[in-house]
Amino acid sequence: MTMESVRHSLRHSRPGWIAYRCAAGGRIRAERWALAARTAGRTPAKQGRILAYHSIGTPGWGVNDVTPRDFERHLQIAVDDGWSFATPAEVIAEPSKPQLALTFDDGAISVLTHAAPVLRHHGIPGTAFVVTGWADGQHPDGNELVLDWRGVRALREAGMSLASHSVTHPDFGRLEPGEARRELEVSREQMRRLLDAETDEFAIPLGQSGNWTQAAGRAAAEAGYTTVYAQSVNARPEGTVARTFITRIDRPMLFRAALAGAYDDWEEWFQPTGNFIHKPSSTLTRLSPGAFLQISRSAGGTCRLPR
Repeated sequence: MTMESVRHSLRHSRPGWIAYRCAAGGRIRAERWALAARTAGRTPAKQGRILAYHSIGTPGWGVNDVTPRDFERHLQIAVDDGWSFATPAEVIAEPSKPQLALTFDDGAISVLTHAAPVLRHHGIPGTAFVVTGWADGQHPDGNELVLDWRGVRALREAGMSLASHSVTHPDFGRLEPGEARRELEVSREQMRRLLDAETDEFAIPLGQSGNWTQAAGRAAAEAGYTTVYAQSVNARPEGTVARTFITRIDRPMLFRAALAGAYDDWEEWFQPTGNFIHKPSSTLTRLSPGAFLQISRSAGGTCRLPR
């Protein structure tokens, strides 16, 4: 049983799904603190880095959400520590320069309301990867949390660059080649038609090593994409560009650890190398909701099941 199978089965039970999210968040918290502790006190040479954010003030998105206060704190830490800000293309072109590029996946409304004004005020570039079907209103919550096309245009007017993040945010690791091709081609065509925007950049939904295939890479090239971004560094799929995942957990010490490369061998769901190997089929599938909560709380999480 795969992690995706576990998530799918638990979605049918609200207590089970909440417990799963708590356990996953607790595990992520424990692992990131442990990895940060390993690099404490080290000062590795700064290398260009592309950061992968999601929402900035959407608490329901769990570890993917960074509070507006912490986001501004991240920017200040970067400046204080000698980083400058650039576009992803500039970081790719000069990887040895101490530059950070900021990217935001999914098209959350909170990126428009909380991140874009700050970036515009400071003259910092940002890139938003848009799920075009969600802009059409096909997100499970409609457009309560994600931007519609009017909001996406407002994001561009606020100074953000726009690029593709698929039509429906699927796991490309599980798609048939024809399905992958449709996601890639339709999202690019929708951006062209509805925004009058040409993009050759694509961010992989979920973004881990198991969420992309060689067939998907070929389909992306055939659809006109020249740059495909992952959401991992050393474990990223072949032919993709590294991005460092930034989470709600990343307060100053952990954010500095991310910039120092502490999580370059780490992935959110898959740990194929190193000491943090996670095999969900042999552990999570046997845990009750109560056990999930115990794991989460032991790692510093605070979760409550609905009554």
